[in-house]
Amino acid sequence: MSASTPHYVIDLPPVTGLPVAGTEALFPVRRVYCIGRNYAAHAIEMGHDPDREDPFFFQKNPDNLTTADTFPYPPKTEDVHHEAEVAVMLKSGGTNIPVEQALDHVFGYAVALDMTRRDLQALQKKLGRPWEISKAFEGSAPVGPIHPASAIGHPTEGRITLTVNDALRQDADLNQMIWKVPEQIACLSEYYELAAGDVILSGTPAGVGPVQRGDVVEVTVDGLGALRVAVV
Repeated sequence: MSASTPHYVIDLPPVTGLPVAGTEALFPVRRVYCIGRNYAAHAIEMGHDPDREDPFFFQKNPDNLTTADTFPYPPKTEDVHHEAEVAVMLKSGGTNIPVEQALDHVFGYAVALDMTRRDLQALQKKLGRPWEISKAFEGSAPVGPIHPASAIGHPTEGRITLTVNDALRQDADLNQMIWKVPEQIACLSEYYELAAGDVILSGTPAGVGPVQRGDVVEVTVDGLGALRVAVV
């Protein structure tokens, strides 16, 4: 081993890689940002004013993202909720990115789920504590194949739905986002230095609700296909 070769005291952790549709290549995940209450109807159902308040974000861990077709019901909860989302994958980044240039940094888009331990989230809110214990757990973000923007463009409208055991739970349009994807990127870049490999979960519409072991959850987004996950 040369003097210039780094020596780590433990094995390097694995990189989370997500599949790109139509290829055998993987997208490496660096960070995961999630915007909260980004559809007016969802803000209302969560007990908040639907007016356009300043956006806020929380984070998941890169290895919370999974391509598995099963979702293991997590421990320490009795109330896990589904949240259908569109994931935005960045190919580049920076700080203070202008809204007009934000989409230049997008690699592609994918169907995703933000699974939430709702009872723990409610407790954290009551105590004024961070949400991560309810959001950033193993397997909490199933993700479908990434569709490059170079192939599909940048979707600004289109139906997003979620069913549980074929019963419709969530049904909205991407054009109902309060903060659009370019605005999310621009806002995040004011607080963080964004970079290639970053993922943004762009919010969920109204209709979130509980899942039980044995349920089958399916999310579809126009132009991005479907994501089907069994709760086990």
